[in-house]
Amino acid sequence: MSASSSVKIRRIVRALAKKYGRIPWWPGDCDEVMIGAILTQQTRWENVERALADLRRRGLCSMSAIRLADVRDIEEAIRCTGFYRIKAGRLKALAAFVEETCGGVQRMKDIPTGTLRAGLLGVHGIGEETADSILCYAFSRPSFVIDAYTERIVRCAGVPEPRNRLKQLFESVLPEDNEACRQTHAHIVEYAKEFCGRKRCDACMLMNSNG
Repeated sequence: MSASSSVKIRRIVRALAKKYGRIPWWPGDCDEVMIGAILTQQTRWENVERALADLRRRGLCSMSAIRLADVRDIEEAIRCTGFYRIKAGRLKALAAFVEETCGGVQRMKDIPTGTLRAGLLGVHGIGEETADSILCYAFSRPSFVIDAYTERIVRCAGVPEPRNRLKQLFESVLPEDNEACRQTHAHIVEYAKEFCGRKRCDACMLMNSNG
């Protein structure tokens, strides 16, 4: 991990914090955040919100309810998010892990972060981005989320480290604090939507300050 990369990450963190300030981010309870972390895979957040609303109407917006539900009911509720059969299976697998392996959501709160992350990564359909989203937003752990937005922005800012080292790099720069992880990730998402998604590279302050 190079010193120059750490400097560049600090520059990104400070510049985006100055630009956006505090951003309210994912206010749901633990169950809803875990469900949302699965549903948001390969779809827009607007579709996730629709699916979560339908799950609530059906009384299925909790891990215990997902575990006991008929998979067809889950599929119908989350159809709007795409890949709904795959996601329903992943929700079932996550619910089994939460309820059977961990003993429920409340007991998960006492599991050390490293142990819980390893367990989540062992659930079918959960990769590092989803596991870290659950840790950061559902359980308020200082676990930074590396997603496609983050990788794109750091590349434009001249950070060469591979994706599998970016989490460690951000966590070495940020304070060991959940709010710092949440806010920095939120800033990156907002910036990516404003500039990367609209291909406004000529106006990108991070790219233009590279070097």
